[in-house]
Amino acid sequence: MVNNFSDNLSADNIGKTTIAPTVLSTIAKLTTLEVAGVSRMADIKQLSSPDNEGVKVEVKDDLIYLDLYIIISSDHNARLVAETIQNQVSRAITKMVGMEVAKINVHITDVDIEA
Repeated sequence: MVNNFSDNLSADNIGKTTIAPTVLSTIAKLTTLEVAGVSRMADIKQLSSPDNEGVKVEVKDDLIYLDLYIIISSDHNARLVAETIQNQVSRAITKMVGMEVAKINVHITDVDIEA
């Protein structure tokens, strides 16, 4: 599935920009992995593609809805990690592709405990 995002730069429409959901997934995944406290993305069997490891993307009416499945380090506050992910992923997607993020759900599926 490919989603379209159009931007009219002048009175004459010069074309359209098409952004694949895998691009949005990659941006979300890489941004999430940069957040302190994120150990790794969770392996979720329900997601359709291994390329989307830990990320579910849905686009409706030019709004992006994300579900991120993560594993955190035990020495970090789960709520703060999730809030940081939401802020940074939203900012990265808006900055890189110019689309609005409607919702980001962060699912913490496990905690890595250092022995």
